[in-house]
Order: sequence, then structure tokens, then C-alpha cells
Amino acid sequence: MIIDCHGHYTTSPRQHEAWRTEQIAAHKEGRAAPARPAISDDEIRDSIVNGQLKLQQERGTDLTIFSPRAAGMGHHLGDASTSEAWATACNELIHRVCTQFPRNFIGVCMLPQSAGVSPRNCIAELERCVTQYGFVGCNLNPDPSGGYWKDPPLGDRYWYPLYEKMVELDVPAMIHVSAACNPAWHTTGSHYLSGDTAGFMQCLTSDLFKNFPKLKFIIPHGGGAVPYHWGRFRGIAQDMKLPPLQELLLNNIFFDTCVYHLPGQELLAKVIPAENILFASEMIGAVRGIDPESGHHYDDTKRYIEQLPFTPEQKAKVYEGNVRRVYGRLSAQLSKQMG
Repeated sequence: MIIDCHGHYTTSPRQHEAWRTEQIAAHKEGRAAPARPAISDDEIRDSIVNGQLKLQQERGTDLTIFSPRAAGMGHHLGDASTSEAWATACNELIHRVCTQFPRNFIGVCMLPQSAGVSPRNCIAELERCVTQYGFVGCNLNPDPSGGYWKDPPLGDRYWYPLYEKMVELDVPAMIHVSAACNPAWHTTGSHYLSGDTAGFMQCLTSDLFKNFPKLKFIIPHGGGAVPYHWGRFRGIAQDMKLPPLQELLLNNIFFDTCVYHLPGQELLAKVIPAENILFASEMIGAVRGIDPESGHHYDDTKRYIEQLPFTPEQKAKVYEGNVRRVYGRLSAQLSKQMG
């Protein structure tokens, strides 16, 4: 199989996003949010058949690990109660997609995070999604303030209750920020990539994986600046008298292939071991256009993978083996969904 580990429901029915706008407006005005809208199975089906499923078939991939729209998580909006209601609504839609298309999508949940609110607040929703919906992971926002970085770094004990539950459930987290409300950051062009880089560095400078040797993180978008500056990170670790990065981090941190040109993919494959690379495209996502230099969509990342000097064994790991290993519940859930 070719498993895409990074997909978002960016084509959800319009009334879902409209309800979010109404919910936040009601919160600002101090009144109760309106009832959630009715969304039919046909509306969900149409949003997938004409979107992600169509591109899966056109691009030759088999399965997408699917989560709510990352920029739409909006953890900086409202408060803990609005985040909880919004996360519940978004995760329910993902479950409905996976129920209608069990051979094509497996769920990952967003968490009801809020700046300054303990990650303990996320445990119940994570457990619900894993045990009731069959989800295989979560998206963890290291900066729920939306570009102001108000919470402790990922290596801090502040996050430990959530990590304990992740290890118990055997689910990884993709370290993925949401939209930026800080005007200094462009959401997809700088905030996403800086969030990836910051998350990696926060792990490097902590004892996180000594305390949680089975914890697994996926750093998306090819790791942000990490592969390009691998020598810098190696040097920092060396100056800090830490073990080599492969020993320090690469049993626990993995990188996806959401890099939208061949030279970037070549660098990723040269610097990061094949065992730590997971195939992904993030389609339909942040970059939707066609590259005039190639004539193909930027996010058609399978085209790049096919041009890399991987052995057949390495390619099989990138496309499927590594994803199954990192998402420990995936194989059993896939067998269950396929009957």
C-alpha cells in the first residue's frame, strides 16, 4: 500500500465552518452558541468523492490518515469550552468520513487545546476518539496561542499527562500548529515551518524521550528547517554534551514528505534515514497550484519519491512500513475497517 500520513478535511461542508464562525461570535458576545448544523451523509460523500478521493485515485495512493483542517483548529479562539465543542464536532466529521470510506481513510483527531489550559484537558477527547472511533493518532499543537508561544515547550512536564495517555493508547502525535493570529507570521509559509523546527528543538533540549522512550512524534512538512540545518542541530547537541542525534531523537521522531519540490525531497532523503521518513502529501492542503516548471501539482509528492535513489526496500518503508510502525494501531484498525 501507499499510505499518506498527512491529510486534512479541507473540503468539509460549508455549514460546518459557518457554525464555527457563529460559535466564536456567540462566545465574544457572551451568549450561547447555536445548535450544530445538520450535515447529511450525501454532503459528506460529495465533499470527499470530488476532493480527496478523486486525487487519491489520480495520484496512485491507497490510504490517507485523515484529520480536521489544521489551520481551522483555531486553538487561540474562544476558550477551553469552545475548543472542546469544536474539536468534538470536527472529530465526529472525520469519523463519518472514515465510516463511509473505510478503505481510503483512517482518522486522527484534533485536541481541544487552549493557551494556558493544561493538556490534561485533552485526555478525554483523545481517549474517546481512539477507543470509540478507532482513530490512530492525534495532532498536537505546540503553540495554541496562535503565534505568541505562551505555553511551556514540548519537553516540559506540563505536557506529561497527555504523553502518558498517548503511550498507554499507543498513538503518536503529529506536531502541527494551527492558524497564526500574530501578524508577524504567515500561517502556512512561516508559522507551520517554524512550529516544526521549534518542536524539534524543544525535544532536543529536553529529557523527554528518556522519560517516554515509546513516545512517537511526526514532524510534518519535511521537518521545517531541520534537515537543511542538520549540521547546526548536530553541533548544538555536541556542545551540550548530548548523544548523537540518531541516538538522541531518531527512535522517537519521524519526518513526513510534505516538501513540494524535488531538490527538497532529495535533501530530506540524503540527510534523514529512510527508516524515519513517512510518505505524505497534505493534499488538499496549503499549496494547491500547479508548478509551471514541472506541469504537475506541487503537492503531488509521490512523483518526487519515485525519483529518489531509494532501494526497493527503503521505498517500501517510506510508503507503508514506517507508517504502520509509527502508528501502532493502524494495521489492526485497517483490518477492522476493511472487514
